[in-house]
Amino acid sequence: MKESGHPEDQLDRYDRRIIAVLEAEGRLPVTELSRRVGLSKSPCQVRLKRLIDEGYILGFRAVLDMAKIGREHVAFTEVKLSDTTEKALAAFNTAVKQIPEVEQCHMIAGPFDFLLKVRTRDITAYRRILGETISALPHVSNTSTYVSMQAVKDGPVGEFPQ
Repeated sequence: MKESGHPEDQLDRYDRRIIAVLEAEGRLPVTELSRRVGLSKSPCQVRLKRLIDEGYILGFRAVLDMAKIGREHVAFTEVKLSDTTEKALAAFNTAVKQIPEVEQCHMIAGPFDFLLKVRTRDITAYRRILGETISALPHVSNTSTYVSMQAVKDGPVGEFPQ
């Protein structure tokens, strides 16, 4: 493995393949994983344990059918804060993490401060969350909403570049 300042540079092709396979389909027996990456079971198991121990793999999750669990509506919300001091950012970050409908929150470099991915049952539920919860977060001065009409790609990244 190469020496570099970037953790991903420490991964060889087998490590990268293990990660890609598990990202796409996390619940696999080690025998099936080893078959897919081209290693025998024991070396694959050792690599998998190392990838978990070193923090490359943080956990395993179920992929849910959002329509069946009543969270099919997706909106992206731009949030502009009135104050961007470290104290204000920390207060916003702490509060936004408490909203179950906010699936993702990203600090953005640009004309607004945060981009939220919000999942709700429908537009009515989204409007309630926006008006009662998101707009009431610390230091929120204004918001803009973009409703997703269709998810064209929403899932694993795929293979690592070589």
